[in-house]
Amino acid sequence: MAKNSGKTYWPHMILGFLVLGITLSYWTVKSASSIPVQESNQYMLKYQMADMNINQIMEKRRAFDQAYEIHLLDVETMVMTDNVNSNRPQPNPVKLSQGMNTFAYEVVAKDGSKVSDANVTFLLTRPHSRNEDQLFNHIPYVNGKYQVTDVNITKAGRYTLQLRAEVGDTMGYSEVSAYLKP
Repeated sequence: MAKNSGKTYWPHMILGFLVLGITLSYWTVKSASSIPVQESNQYMLKYQMADMNINQIMEKRRAFDQAYEIHLLDVETMVMTDNVNSNRPQPNPVKLSQGMNTFAYEVVAKDGSKVSDANVTFLLTRPHSRNEDQLFNHIPYVNGKYQVTDVNITKAGRYTLQLRAEVGDTMGYSEVSAYLKP
């Protein structure tokens, strides 16, 4: 009887692949958990809350849009020419200034009368980041408009001006692009 003199390496290969698989799995989980998750600012809520209550939010928004409008007042816009080949119309962004900024909004009923008793919230945010968000609750109604004052903008780049107005059981949103030149 001839004894098998050749060594078999397949148990060592299986063990090696198993160790490699466990090591790569651990590395994947460790690297994925170290990257911060950027949350959405859609509807001025965390995305989980917006997702859970989207039907009520859409109903309130539809009711608001049928009865009211939100207007941003007294702002200067910039003419953007870097995206001239786009087929999507891009509204011109609001021109921001370095330091303190002030924004004025009005909530108007469809019959033209101004709404003075809305609960208004303003959020200055940057696209794809919540690190520099500035939230202003209960914006006061002064001289026929809702005036957001002392909005300090220090970094150049793109911003989004978001406003939420609650009138009775309705809720309206305004989202306007803005830009601060370097």
